[in-house]
Amino acid sequence: MRRIIKFVILFALVFLPTYYLLSTNYCLYAQDKVIAVVNNEIITQKDLADFLNFIRLQYSRQLQGKALGEKVDSMKKELLQRLIEDRLILQQAKLDKATYESSRVKAKIDEIKSRYASESDFELDLARQGLVRADLENKIGEQILMYNFVEQKVRSKVMIRPDEITSFYAQNKRQFLKPEERILTLFILQDKEIAKTVSYQLRLGTKLEDLAGKYSFTTDKLSASAGQELRPEIENTVFKLGISEVSDPVKIDAQYFIFKLDNIIGSQQLSLVQAQDKIRAYLFEKKLQEELAKWLDELKKQSYIKILEN
Repeated sequence: MRRIIKFVILFALVFLPTYYLLSTNYCLYAQDKVIAVVNNEIITQKDLADFLNFIRLQYSRQLQGKALGEKVDSMKKELLQRLIEDRLILQQAKLDKATYESSRVKAKIDEIKSRYASESDFELDLARQGLVRADLENKIGEQILMYNFVEQKVRSKVMIRPDEITSFYAQNKRQFLKPEERILTLFILQDKEIAKTVSYQLRLGTKLEDLAGKYSFTTDKLSASAGQELRPEIENTVFKLGISEVSDPVKIDAQYFIFKLDNIIGSQQLSLVQAQDKIRAYLFEKKLQEELAKWLDELKKQSYIKILEN
């Protein structure tokens, strides 16, 4: 079988490029260029481009603009290897006749769509990423199938013993030192001048109910700790406040925020009971990645993999 595969690939590499170079469809050839072979399947440049666009769409939930571009660019080198590994998992899943519920794909599509103002905005963003709905449905279906298969073959066999949690806690106690926490009241306003007035009145000690009767604003509670990756505008403000002190209005997007520091809770050492869930999750993920890597290595040893990209 491997000899047949190699012959087909050799034929494609030797004869097909000449045909395409002589044709007027060179761009199509570039998209269809074979960049890897995984057992009896090929991976083309278009497969890689589609996968890149799918990754971009996934990260667009948390990142935008330059930050999104930099994140995707940083992943480009590893994407082909990840695509090869995904293809191996899918091949094994299909051999084992693994399945998934199509309703999960629809639910995921609906969840993604809910982040957009309208159906047309959703379709437009797909088009910007070089995708159509069928591409997205197919990719999500594959992701669910792979997750189910890895769950069966690897994840379900990973166990964390109680003594592993106790040992990790004893050796890493300093990691479970809860940082100082600041408890704040947050005032949210739409108008800059009103925000200035409310801030000034709060500093004078005007009662909240009196301010609420004169000005339109909403309040909320905020708990802030250093290292939480707060927005710079917030972090630079709240960590300079003393107890009961009120900040100047801070513009964030199209709104104005006022912060009043209510209390400071000093750092605390988390007990083993308080930390055990976090430790279990960390150890489980670490062991899962190790076992998954071993499993994938075995799959690779049993498979024919050829990377043709320079």
